Amino acid sequence: MPANNFNISGLSDNEVLQSRKNHGANLLRYKKENVVFDNIKRFAAEPMVILLLAAAAIYYISGSIGDGIFLSVAVLFQVSISLFQYSRSKNALEKLKALSQPNSKVIRNGNIMEIKSQDLVIGDSLLVEEGTLITADGVIIHSNDFSVNESILTGESFAAFKDKTQKDHFIYSGTTVASGLAVATITAIGNETRLGKIGSSLAGIEEEKTPLEKQIARFVKNMAITGTVVFGIVWVINFWNTQQLLQSLLQSLTLAMSILPEEIPVAFTTFMALGAWRLMKLGIVVKQMKTVETLGSATVICTDKTGTLTENKMSVAKLFLLSSNKIFETKDTLSKDENTLIQLAMWASEPNPFDPMEIALHQTYKEVVTKDERPDYRLVHEYPLSGKPPMMTHIFENEPGKRIIAAKGAPEALMAVANLSPKEKQQVEKAVNHLATDGYRVLGVGVADFPGSDFPAKQQDFPFRFKGLVAFYDPPKPNIQKVLADFYEAGIIVKIITGDNAATTKSIARQIGFKGYEQSITGDELMALPEDEVKSCVMNTSVFTRMFPEAKLKIINALKSNNQIVAMTGDGVNDGPALKAAHIGIAMGKKGTEIARQAASLILLEDDLSKMVDAVAMGRKIYTNLKKAIQYIISIHIPIILTVFVPLALGWIYPNIFSPVHIIFLEIIMGPTCSIIYENEPMEKNTMQQQPRALTTTFFSWGELSTSVLQGLAITAGTLLMYEYAVQKGYNEALTRTMVFTVLITANIFLTLTNRSFYYSIFTTLKYKNNLVPLIISITVIIVAFILYIKPATRFFGFERPGSSQLMVALLTGFVSVFWFEIVKWVKRNKRKQHL
Repeated sequence: MPANNFNISGLSDNEVLQSRKNHGANLLRYKKENVVFDNIKRFAAEPMVILLLAAAAIYYISGSIGDGIFLSVAVLFQVSISLFQYSRSKNALEKLKALSQPNSKVIRNGNIMEIKSQDLVIGDSLLVEEGTLITADGVIIHSNDFSVNESILTGESFAAFKDKTQKDHFIYSGTTVASGLAVATITAIGNETRLGKIGSSLAGIEEEKTPLEKQIARFVKNMAITGTVVFGIVWVINFWNTQQLLQSLLQSLTLAMSILPEEIPVAFTTFMALGAWRLMKLGIVVKQMKTVETLGSATVICTDKTGTLTENKMSVAKLFLLSSNKIFETKDTLSKDENTLIQLAMWASEPNPFDPMEIALHQTYKEVVTKDERPDYRLVHEYPLSGKPPMMTHIFENEPGKRIIAAKGAPEALMAVANLSPKEKQQVEKAVNHLATDGYRVLGVGVADFPGSDFPAKQQDFPFRFKGLVAFYDPPKPNIQKVLADFYEAGIIVKIITGDNAATTKSIARQIGFKGYEQSITGDELMALPEDEVKSCVMNTSVFTRMFPEAKLKIINALKSNNQIVAMTGDGVNDGPALKAAHIGIAMGKKGTEIARQAASLILLEDDLSKMVDAVAMGRKIYTNLKKAIQYIISIHIPIILTVFVPLALGWIYPNIFSPVHIIFLEIIMGPTCSIIYENEPMEKNTMQQQPRALTTTFFSWGELSTSVLQGLAITAGTLLMYEYAVQKGYNEALTRTMVFTVLITANIFLTLTNRSFYYSIFTTLKYKNNLVPLIISITVIIVAFILYIKPATRFFGFERPGSSQLMVALLTGFVSVFWFEIVKWVKRNKRKQHL
């Protein structure tokens, strides 16, 4: 087991720099983007921008240069706001993309080092091992039982074994290592790889829209169609009555602008992208935006045991020798036979260990031997972890030809391949149960003799002798009891899915306060159940042991068929299919294999399950705040639409109470409110005590829509009553417009405040920490005061400075038209208290 990295020194630092200078970085680049042109094209296609430009053109043509200039500036402002939100979203996504890029191991200057995959260069010695994603093309120069899954290129799902002696001795970017390890010299990177050459077609594939995206797109499209139809009708009616083409066009455009809720898609994009960015700051990398939407709906979390519930800090604690039928503690003085057991367990491990148990075995080996023999031996053959239950075998040989054939794995696996007597089997089973019940993770160890080099195709065909058991202790994480309590409080079911045995798993589960630890089922038992029984079994069982890929996948699919929203943690190659199948696949950033990270939709950088509590809370917060923003948009659009339409349609004395100038001013106020204030809202204190929402729940449910519609109609009643009040008082058009506009602005401010919660009172939500609320409201008040009391601005908007009594009436009307909802919330809270 040489320590010289397979006698490969790799490139020097200077050679790396020269290669990068000659061939560039290992990046895929297909689409040449013109950012400025793309943004101009995107904004020019926005319906609100088109309407604004049309209205500005009409003002210019009709000689209203001031109005035309205002709308032109408004277009620039609208585009600037959109560009700011777009750039925030894009920057957040770019940073997320950079974080989710895989790393690679290379040999440089004679040392193994881990680098970002984009830093690979042609000529590098790339080290790939089981579970990793291959990130460049290369030619194999060294391998041990190396097989690779090339389904992304070939469509074939089975793994192909490769070594440097075969005709196909190449590895390809985008493929995954199924077993063993290999060192390859990189021959192609970036667009020059085999995947890169066909990648332009992959780059054009767009990700499917989520149900929420489809609902929002459908709603906005329907509103746009409605706006177009109303625009046409009103234009025809006005032109028929007045015979004034430009004036009737302006009135129709005003109505169309009031109907279009263009803030909704902007708000959705902003919330999802910034939500992912906020999660990243918590140490949670979201690879797909739809995951942010799904997080708050999770009803079941399936977690593995080792490294998730436990610390993954393995230490060799106890030994069982079959020859003496005794259990020993490693802190005691060990005999020669006990030392031999530790040495065999180490030889059965990987030469360069990365698994915590194998690291512990290598460490213990160093402590018990007087002479380290690892440099004297080389790995000549390897059988990767396989079988049900699993085991692995390594064959080492030194220069004189002395050979070590050692195996380790599940005790049942080693017992099955060793020729044990019934009495010996009973002794081993008793020892396994004793150790597992105390919470130890137990491995069986075997040794074999085999002459010649024509090794069996399967490791189980070796004539193994069962030597004993090695017991590892992996303590539960200190915070895991609180994590489980938080999940249970949030109405989320937790299930353990592990490859470990039932006794060890139950012991750990009992220690951490896991609900339902008493009942468990093994992978084989689960697979033997009829399909209808599997559905009920996965709902009634919380501990799943001795699991393998097919069984894990079966659990996930059965839970999904029970209409559960499933999150699953995983770190190994075998977790890939289940991670992909789960609604939320969660990979571990530190101990997770690259295959697991690629299959998952979310990565916990610190391998800390408590971060999933944060992620669920963030998901619920984002969803709730987005709903608040959209309900606000709907509520405030209704009075704008009806205040423009009713006087026009019914032929009231002042039919054109608002013009495009007033509508765009309202839009400028509403935009930041919905996508900045609400996005920054803190989580309400009862959010994590609520049951998860069903994923089938429509975003625009009738109950919530009806609330928004009622709020909108109440504000409409306030504006139209103010209109009638002003007319009855004999006020002119300018003062009437001023008072109606003031009611609408006041209602908008109080709607912003009251809709911060649909349960808690405004007096509670005023204590919420959101610095943007006073900032945005203060800016709104200052601008409105400027418009009402600075003569040039007042004249430009067609207003008239109101008296103090007139202003108070307008302010009070706007307040009352919204504040009634506080009584509704008070009734709701009282009803809930009575039920508790």
